[in-house]
Amino acid sequence: MAVGSKNPVKIEAVKTCFKNFFDDVSVDAVEVETNPQPIGIEETIRGAVKRGLEALRKTGADLGVGIEAGLIKLEPTVTGYINQHICAIIDKKGRTTIGLSMGFEFPPEVVEKILSGEAKEAEEAMEEISGIKEIGSKTGAIGYLTEEKITRKDLCIQAIISALIPRIKPQLYQDKRPLC
Repeated sequence: MAVGSKNPVKIEAVKTCFKNFFDDVSVDAVEVETNPQPIGIEETIRGAVKRGLEALRKTGADLGVGIEAGLIKLEPTVTGYINQHICAIIDKKGRTTIGLSMGFEFPPEVVEKILSGEAKEAEEAMEEISGIKEIGSKTGAIGYLTEEKITRKDLCIQAIISALIPRIKPQLYQDKRPLC
């Protein structure tokens, strides 16, 4: 399988999840073109699907995995948004399964910088607050905010396993819809 990211947290989360359920797992990580921080669930899903499709296209693997974190509008919260990781797993036939992580709120300053365009990614603003360079490739904002009780890898794992469920028990998920 191939994952559409060179982020070590995402790669390790994919390996961990697939090895829990399948034998003989190998993961290719490919660089993909990314967009600024997605805002809204549709844009975040599109980003995850795009990553998975690019990974498939670039490698010819059986499965492409895309993981994208985005700001999802959710009222009433302190900022009006939560951050959520979304995973898309796509096979060669185009069958796509989607999974989501738990959501959490960034500090208001982070959300304001993203919405105003001052920061292209939450990582930029969280680096300023935390003092941790490349925080998104390490413990993540969630790790900093929870004193590492939950890490970015944990969020990725939640999203990946959620997306894997129909692939773990395929007999329960016979898709009657036409492939896209």
